Formats: sequence, structure tokens, C-alpha cells
Amino acid sequence: MATHRLGQLPRDARDTLFLLAVIAWVVFMKIAHIPWWCSLLTVGVLAWRTRLALRSLPLPGWTWRLGLLVLTLGATWLTHRTLLGRDAGVTLIVVLLALKTLELRARRDAFVVFFLAFFTLLTHFFYSQSLLTAAGILLALLGLLTALVNAHMPVGRPPLMAAARIAASMAALGAPVMLVLFMLFPRLAPLWGLPSDAQSGRTGLSNQMEVGQIARLVLDDGIAMRIRFEDAPPPQNELYFRGPVLSDFDGVRWRPLRSGFPESMALASGLSVSGEPVRYEVTMEPHNQSWLLVLDAALQAPVLPGTEVYMSSQLQWRARQVVTQLVRYRAESYPQFRHGPRQPVVGLQDYTELPPGYNPRTLALAQALRREIGSGPAFAPALVSAAMERLRSGGYSYTLEPGLYGRDTADEFWFDKREGFCEHIASSFVILMRAMDIPARIVTGYQGGELNGVGGYWTVRQRDAHAWTEVWLQDRGWVRVDPTSAVAPGRTGSLERLLAPENAFTGAFRKLNPTWTAQWRDVWDTVNDRWNQWVLNYTQGQQLQLLKKLGFSSPSWTDLAYVLIAVVVLVSLVGAGWTLWERQQHDPWLRLLQRARKRLRRLGLESADNTPPRTLAALAQKHLGATDFSQSLGSWLLRLENQRYAANTALSLATLHKEFQQLAWPREGTR
Repeated sequence: MATHRLGQLPRDARDTLFLLAVIAWVVFMKIAHIPWWCSLLTVGVLAWRTRLALRSLPLPGWTWRLGLLVLTLGATWLTHRTLLGRDAGVTLIVVLLALKTLELRARRDAFVVFFLAFFTLLTHFFYSQSLLTAAGILLALLGLLTALVNAHMPVGRPPLMAAARIAASMAALGAPVMLVLFMLFPRLAPLWGLPSDAQSGRTGLSNQMEVGQIARLVLDDGIAMRIRFEDAPPPQNELYFRGPVLSDFDGVRWRPLRSGFPESMALASGLSVSGEPVRYEVTMEPHNQSWLLVLDAALQAPVLPGTEVYMSSQLQWRARQVVTQLVRYRAESYPQFRHGPRQPVVGLQDYTELPPGYNPRTLALAQALRREIGSGPAFAPALVSAAMERLRSGGYSYTLEPGLYGRDTADEFWFDKREGFCEHIASSFVILMRAMDIPARIVTGYQGGELNGVGGYWTVRQRDAHAWTEVWLQDRGWVRVDPTSAVAPGRTGSLERLLAPENAFTGAFRKLNPTWTAQWRDVWDTVNDRWNQWVLNYTQGQQLQLLKKLGFSSPSWTDLAYVLIAVVVLVSLVGAGWTLWERQQHDPWLRLLQRARKRLRRLGLESADNTPPRTLAALAQKHLGATDFSQSLGSWLLRLENQRYAANTALSLATLHKEFQQLAWPREGTR
């Protein structure tokens, strides 16, 4: 019924409704990135315009549009505190697109709406460049091209499917040009790439930690990075990807070390490695921080083309700039390593400091353990083992919902709640170690991951965020101790990996067929990984590698520009040649003239392919003499010329074709 009713609408109403549907799809993809009032206002305006089109009602006056525009400007200012910038600009462009439909009267207005919609479509990449976003944009692009083609077909009532076929063929013809530009157009920073707001994206880990932070991250199923190992990877319980190291504690928050000692007394990394390295490639999602996560421990800098990378004394690798886009780098790590001073030094005192007045019961526990076991560097391994045994056998449990902690978080964990998440456990463990005069610190990062059986790589998600500890032991240096593994061994293995919460549909589907669900998830993640590698991470370095394969010994961006120009010129020449050939092959007028030229050649009259009909008639008269046939042929050639070039003529090619067949051509070899 509804389809039949739409088919009975006037063409203007039908075309308007189709354009409104495409605009609605463009705006729908933006709902997560625009204010709620912007979504409501846009939906309201589009619904209003739909009603006007269905009932053939007049469009509202300029006062309505002006009022809505002033309202939009005010709401945008209140929301973003500016009318400039990415978010405010996108909000305004979405509302302006909707308001423009209220003055959609002539074809000129439609063209303005088209190009506003194209621009709005482009702004989607400000927020996401994922494969799913690209698929949605492609669908919207085909819809807008269909509406644009339909607007250039003003006569009659052409079906929308005909316009859609033309639009699809146009997009298919433009795809090779797009591919060439994508591969060869120089990527020149900062022109190439999309702007990013430093505070708007997912931040992942932070350079500080307080109770509850990583617990929030663990509920996020988003991907942090993908790891592709060249050879067999280490066991899952040894996959520790090192992030920020937190050493300064004020009683509430852990922060990076702010030492009171001179720089000359700062601890050096003292990294030494042994055994065979593990080589791998990391594809890391943007996190708006400067660190590059690698497996413990990387002796050489990760290879990130075009970026300067350095290592801190705490083995954390960082880039000189913030990572705001997807990056890929190669790294080499040694699972067997030692770092830090082997003997006591003054700088280690930074790692035994505790704020006064906090956690008195934990301090008392530390004194009791020291009286029982002993104190000093020689007894440190035994004290660490005693603390780990207490975690294993003292009734402690691992939970994502330990409830609110008060001022003395370590006291509550060791004596009251006896449950927590990795940050509670690590923080309480380090406080106990320091209370026993054992240097200790917290290391944050990601632990574990899951193997994608389809793509053959490991996926590390935000829910794999983890906090562990390092303690300093004489003659050994810094030693990794993960107290969470004592409370919940499966957390750092493969048996009890954390899962983000699921909605009712996803949970029911997983229970119905968990194997099939996992396989399809791996397939989709693999497709996204290919998209990241081949599209999002196609950098200038890869462009220059392409030129090397083409024979350039030391290519530069200028060589890239020359190659692009050469390709454009070559494609243009090929296109022009194809157009001329197609015109000669498919132009019925030229084919008819060519048939006449071939018949005259059989009679001994040679002529060039570009000889016009009038000249050909004169040559035939001279070659054949004043005969009835030459006069009939000359008259036919003149009429053929008039049919092509005369302003007003009733002659048709069908008539001229019939007359040509009726000409009394003489036999070959005679005149």
C-alpha cells in the first residue's frame, strides 16, 4: 500500500522524499558525535519537510528558517562554548543541511543540498575511519549520486533505479582514478590526515592511577592493538606489554617518578638481555598519548618510520609526538632480561617512600613480617614470597566490583574487603613492600590477549589492561612480580580472560552457538585488520617503497609527484583515445558516412577518413563524371551533412540509411 502510494506521488514529491531519506541516513551515522538537541532538531526538520512533500504544502517563510538558525547558534555556543572547531562546526553543518531542505524549491537549491550533504559525509572521517564507517559512507555516496543524476534528468518521470544504475557506473568508472590518487598522491604532513581533538578520543591507559580507573577500562571491549608474531609467540601468561611506570604515591594517586635527587643520581635502565628475541609487528590504535607498547623488554627502538622514538630509564618506549592515528611498528623483545642496578644505590630510595599518615595497619603488618623473617636486602626475596603466599592462602579474591574504598586503600584490601581488581592488588602490594623497605613500583600496560585464528595474529583489547609490580632485589635488579596471579592465576593465563558485558541479544546468540560466534568475530576483526593495514596505515613510506619496486633507487616525494603527473597524463590520453574510438564505433552517422567512403574506394576514389560529406560529393562528381548516379550520390551526401549540422531538419538517419541502400551503385571497376 505504501509503495503504491509513493508511486502515485508527483515526481517532485518523490524525488524530495528520496533525497530526505539519503540525508536522514547521513545524519543517522552522526548521532553518536553530535549533541542530543542537534539530533532532535534535525529529525524534526526532516519530518516536517517530509510532511510538506507528502501533502504538497507550501514551504515555510524565511522567518522560520532564521529563527531556527538563531536557536542553533545559541545552542551550539552553550554546548561547545565556541562556534569554531571540529565539533561545533560539525554540529552547525548538520543543522544547516536540514534547514536548507526547507527552501528546496528549484533545481539550484537541490544542488546546494547535494554539496552540503557531500561535505557532511566527509566529516564522518573526523571521528572514525573504520571499515564499517566507510561502508556506510559508500552507501550514502551512492544515494547522493543517484539523487544528483536524477536531478539532471528533468524530462518525464525516469525511474530512480535508472538513475541508480548510472550513478553506480559513474562510481565504478571513477574507482580506478580514486585508487591511483590514493596510492600516489603525496602524503605531506600536516595537510594529509584528519584533525584530532586531543581530549575527545579513547585515552586507554593513563600516566596516573587511582583505584577504579583500570576497572572502568576493563569493561571496554575496544581493540587496543594487534600483534603479529614472526615465529611462535611466548606463552599467554608471559605477554606483558609495558606501558607507564608509576612510582610516586601521595596516598591517593600513583604517578610517574618525580625524584628529589639530582639527575646525576637517577637510575639508569641497566638493561641486559639473553636468549633468542621475539620479533613481532604491532598495529596500535590511537590513544592520545606518546607511549609505544612493547613486550618486556625491547633493547632496540621500535621501528616507526618518520617518528623519533626513545626509551626511558624505566624501559618505557615513547614517541616524540602524541599518537592520534593508527600506527604500525616493528619491535624485537627479549623475554629473558635483567634491568636496574644490581647493588643498592641512593636513587632506590625514591621507590621506598610512602606518604605519612596512611595505611597504619599495613605498616604494622610489614613490621611483623620483618620481625618474623628478617630485614635487609638479603631477606627481601623471602619477604616477597611471604606476601605472595598471604595473597594465595589468605582468602583474597579477584572481582571487578569490590565496592568503594576509603582513605586507607591498602588497609582495607589486606584486612577488610580482601577483594579487588588488579590495581587494588598491585597498589596494596607495593605499599606493603615499601613498608618493609623493599624498593617497589607499579607497571601498567596490557597482559595477554587472544589469538585470532583467521588472521593469525593476537588481539589485545582494552579489557586486557593490567597493573603489575616490580620489586628490586639485590644482585638481580628489578624483578617482575604480578600479585594478581597469586589471587587469580587464571587472570594472567588463558582460563579466565575478562569479558566485557554483553547486551541480551549478543549474550543469547553466543550461548546458542559460541563457536560460530567466535569464528565470525575473528573474521570481522581480520577484515578490519586488513583495512587498517592496506588503507589507514598506507603512509608515505609505503608510497616510496612502491616507487622502489618501480625502479627508483632513492625515491622522494618529488618523484612521487612526477609519477602521479605521468600517470594522470597517460590516463587522460588513453581516455581521449577511447572516447574518439568509441565515437567512431558507436556514432551511427559516422558509420553511415564510412560505409559510403568504402563503396567509393571500391570504385577507385580514395579519400581521407576526415573528408566531410560535401567535399566527398565534389570528389565523386569529378571522379565519376556527370552521371545520374553521381548526382544522386552527391545529393544524398549533402542531405547527410545537413542532417548532422543543420539547425532545423526533419531528416532522420533511418531515412538516409534506407536511401543509401536504394542507390544504384555501379559495379566495381566501372564508372
